[in-house]
Amino acid sequence: MALFKAGIIGGGGRGRAHAQGYQASSDVEIVACADPVEEAREKFSETFSVPKTYADYRQMLDKEDLDFVSVCTWIGLHKEMVIAAANSGIKAIHCEKPMAPTWGDSKALYQACVDNDVVITFCHQRRFGRSFIKAKELANHGTICQLYRVEWACSNLFDWGTHWFDMFFFYNNDEPAEWVIGQIDVSGEQLVFGVPVETSGVSWIRWKNGLAGLLTTGGTSLQGPHNRLIGTDGIIEVGGRDKPPLRVLRSGAEKWETPELRETQLPGGDSTLSVLDLIDCVKTGREPELSGRKALQATELIFATYESSRRRAKITLPLDVDDSALLTMLEQGTI
Repeated sequence: MALFKAGIIGGGGRGRAHAQGYQASSDVEIVACADPVEEAREKFSETFSVPKTYADYRQMLDKEDLDFVSVCTWIGLHKEMVIAAANSGIKAIHCEKPMAPTWGDSKALYQACVDNDVVITFCHQRRFGRSFIKAKELANHGTICQLYRVEWACSNLFDWGTHWFDMFFFYNNDEPAEWVIGQIDVSGEQLVFGVPVETSGVSWIRWKNGLAGLLTTGGTSLQGPHNRLIGTDGIIEVGGRDKPPLRVLRSGAEKWETPELRETQLPGGDSTLSVLDLIDCVKTGREPELSGRKALQATELIFATYESSRRRAKITLPLDVDDSALLTMLEQGTI
């Protein structure tokens, strides 16, 4: 008999990814799912042999004796769902990213979990990716000597950017950031799961230990690899079009090296590993790799970049506003 019971809110693609993670553990049984779309509920129940389904997630929280809840819905619903789950007597929540549409909502849903002694994680699953883990290992063990800058490129600061901001912290051993300066542009409507995002953006970050980070998005994206780690004695690149998953160029070398990477055999890959890590943390009491605390520090960089664009100024952290400057400027017609 399983030690824990899990319920999943949202039966779409990400809900199925979380379910694969729970099913990879002998400690957890998925006992219920909630989704307002009947077809999605039925398909999810059939695929994962889930005995109970609900159209309203509140009924699931009220009627089921759950230990784990996964929140796999559109971003604007995260706050109310996470707070309701945190207040329901459960042990842990695994939520999809980004955290919420505003900085205030992000802090509020995290605080609800702290107040209820509920462990919360956000699915920045790239921390479990084999190329990213190897890149961090190489950077932290002197392969390129002193790491002094990290660079990323993606489509937007919010939905994709949350992953790369999180990876900045991952490579830098979760050292605190000091300031952010940035600029955004909205040349047309672009929505991600119901939340408007910029069409171009630039974010420049400095950490308290001196590391610098550059994230560019949309029409201003850097060309080349998805990630670049620059050291005083070489470069590490992760991913990119027509490039290997990981490669290293040491100072003075004529060719790039392509380190070997471990294979991931689990169904669901990195998302499954994120769920298994949370389960282990509930059992052992250690902080999860994808803890809410870590997600919050990455999320702050998103909204600090928006705020820098609004103020036309460098933003010294912690961020002292609760809205999303992007959403507010769109409402006011100033961007």
